Amino acid sequence: MFRPRPTFTTSLRLYSTSTERPSLKLVAELRKRTEVSITKAREALTATNNDVSAALEWLQHDIKGTGLKASVKLADRTAREGQVGAAVLARGTGAPGHGGVRAALVEVNCETDFVARNPLFGQLVADIAHTTAFLADEGADRTLEPTRIQPVQRAGLLAAPLLSASGPAGGGAAQQSVVEAIHGAMAKLGEKIVLKRAAAVALPPVPRMQRELGLRIATHAHGGVLPGQGRVAALALLALKSPRLTQLLGTPDFAEELERLERALARQIVGFETLAIRKAEGALYDQPFMMFAGAQDGETVGSGLERWAREKQLVLDSDGTEKGGLEVLELVKWTVGEKGTSPWRMILRLDVVHPLPCFICPILPSELAYHLRTILPRTYWLSQNVLY
Repeated sequence: MFRPRPTFTTSLRLYSTSTERPSLKLVAELRKRTEVSITKAREALTATNNDVSAALEWLQHDIKGTGLKASVKLADRTAREGQVGAAVLARGTGAPGHGGVRAALVEVNCETDFVARNPLFGQLVADIAHTTAFLADEGADRTLEPTRIQPVQRAGLLAAPLLSASGPAGGGAAQQSVVEAIHGAMAKLGEKIVLKRAAAVALPPVPRMQRELGLRIATHAHGGVLPGQGRVAALALLALKSPRLTQLLGTPDFAEELERLERALARQIVGFETLAIRKAEGALYDQPFMMFAGAQDGETVGSGLERWAREKQLVLDSDGTEKGGLEVLELVKWTVGEKGTSPWRMILRLDVVHPLPCFICPILPSELAYHLRTILPRTYWLSQNVLY
């Protein structure tokens, strides 16, 4: 016998069938461009009908919201780890580019060394350093600090659009500000992240009428995962003078030797307890030049620079007087989490104990020279045969 079939009432679930499930290819593409989770990538693609461009915009709005929540939630935590990052966009006279100097140093803090070594955190540091260098003003007001390397105001930098060191996301305009990028990283990494301080140098090319003069930038970082980042990093501004400078910089061998010397100087500053440039405790010029492979036994940094300038024919004898040379003008060195220091720390080699060589004075723009003259007594400038 056949039993009658029971009657079932069909119930339809009201799922939308207008959007296909995001493919693995689209999910992978979105994650590659944003580094969000698989779940978040699928959510964004589903909400935007698998339109990658629209999904990127959707994620921007979503990350802003979650980033703000994370910043509030983590506000009471302490961030003492992190990285100091350097960015150099223009190395100076004779280097590829327009011949100016443009570079920056930033310190970004987090809670643990584990996050400090995360590639996502490292990229954030690189992007902030790149942004700082790119936006540095060549005509910055030096009334308060008459130096070439200038502190950067945190409030203005945080509000600035973030410019990626590897190019803007998607090849278009900047998608978020620096503070929004920090909040987004906090949401992804789960730790408090703080931009502690920033400094930058932006100088135009030396005028053609002063071809015997040149400015260069040297940088080094130690203890990091990505290039240009570490627990300790430094920027140094160098000055060169020689009647043959243009000719020398056009020689590949000289340019290579100069870059090698710059790297050695930056490594020396980072590797030693460098607290000044000349004639003081921890002075760079008094240190044994251990980071330079071409240094002689027992040779100090000051003696090594003088000998190098003579050997490379930067210094020429003319009418019984020597013309030319190489000097460290300024440097800034930061260590992650250092205590008891101002928001930025800089050493300017203009002091009465060891006066600035006269050949560097023409490099100093008029407004800097004016402020220096207000700091140092008139008798000092007259004693150095500098036009007052």
